[in-house]
Amino acid sequence: MYLAGKHRCPMPLEQSELANALGLSNVRVNRVLQARRGNGLITLRCSSLVVDCWNDLVLAGEFDLACLNREGPAVG
Repeated sequence: MYLAGKHRCPMPLEQSELANALGLSNVRVNRVLQARRGNGLITLRCSSLVVDCWNDLVLAGEFDLACLNREGPAVG
């Protein structure tokens, strides 16, 4: 059984816990999440994160799929 599927995953963290885990301020995390919600990219409800518009979220986050290439050089 997978934890994530159909562009949704459990999000049991509060914003302050997420900020602490990422090394960011609570204010920054709140602003980013609000902006993504305001743009219709994500929905947070019932301790779940739903990605409503994957392609636009990838663009907004400047995500590079090449970073997932597992055939590259090993680190360490």
